Amino acid sequence: MKVLLKILAAPLSWLYGLAVDIRHRLFDWGVLKSREFDIPIISVGNITVGGTGKTPHTERLIELLDGEFRVAVLSRGYKRKTKGFVLAQVNSSFKKIGDEPKQIKLKYPHIPVAVCERRVEGIERLREAHPEVDLIILDDAFQHRYVEPWVNVVLMDYNCPIYEDHMLPLGRLRDRPAQLTRAHMVIVTKCPEEMKPLDFRIMSKNLDLYPYQSLYFTRFVSQDPVPLYPVFGQPATLRRGTPVVAIAGIANPRKFVEELRQQYDVMRTFIFGDHHTFKMKEIHALEEALRQLPAETAVVMTEKDAVRLMNSRKISDDVKRRLYYSSIRVEFLENRECDFRRQLNQYVRENQKYNVLHPE
Repeated sequence: MKVLLKILAAPLSWLYGLAVDIRHRLFDWGVLKSREFDIPIISVGNITVGGTGKTPHTERLIELLDGEFRVAVLSRGYKRKTKGFVLAQVNSSFKKIGDEPKQIKLKYPHIPVAVCERRVEGIERLREAHPEVDLIILDDAFQHRYVEPWVNVVLMDYNCPIYEDHMLPLGRLRDRPAQLTRAHMVIVTKCPEEMKPLDFRIMSKNLDLYPYQSLYFTRFVSQDPVPLYPVFGQPATLRRGTPVVAIAGIANPRKFVEELRQQYDVMRTFIFGDHHTFKMKEIHALEEALRQLPAETAVVMTEKDAVRLMNSRKISDDVKRRLYYSSIRVEFLENRECDFRRQLNQYVRENQKYNVLHPE
């Protein structure tokens, strides 16, 4: 059956690749126009569909740049229920702005966050609303060539290397690997904690980057689960071995569940698609599962799932006091975070437009 599906997907993959090639040519020839802006624009994107860790890396960029620049974030707001430009507020619903922009706004409430499917319009309106902003991070914008970023940061999942993949729908590539030449910085994400020197060399050789490009490796470090609704006075941390129910509505939930199993007794798992909006029947299924499990059972979810479940009137207080979420933090391997920050600053400050705007 899998062989038959691959045979059927092959011509569709070829047609999709052809459409991608034509679109890039139209931009390269100037038929479709890319807009340049007079403030630093940093794009964070990927070449595959979902799951490379754009949001955690966007958050890390905010932490590295905030203070030195007045940073703002512009996202498309994937799967939101609204259209056009929306400026995020701390109390904005994830349905209005999307779960990932909501997560970013909650973590960094002082940072302007906006969503707009038309990035040029989004940048213009964001600057009108916040004229003090002097650097914008574009989330998931590598394919959106209507904006010409000052810096392109492209992510690749260590477990799904682009040089071993195929175009959609045969594989997971949404863009040609050859487009990686437009990247200034490439980050291999989700690396194992212990990478051997040979692993670095093999991946570097296969990516075959140009001298003007920088290559970095990162891994995700899961933080201890914390209560989603701390008002109930439940323990601030979970004791090792606690029975838990795992909930994950993200692109690649396997690692999240595996890490929970290393610390806790995972009794049940509820796995949903990426950006899943929880329905009443699913809340009832969770309540039913908890009734059959030990009274001390906690429910642990990802941070992105927590954004979609907070302030929900569907959930009973008995379930709310059991809800915990675990966030993730990006860690650079080989102690190269300082080098990454220095290189990023160099790309921005050596740009000709920056020198015009900030003469010495």
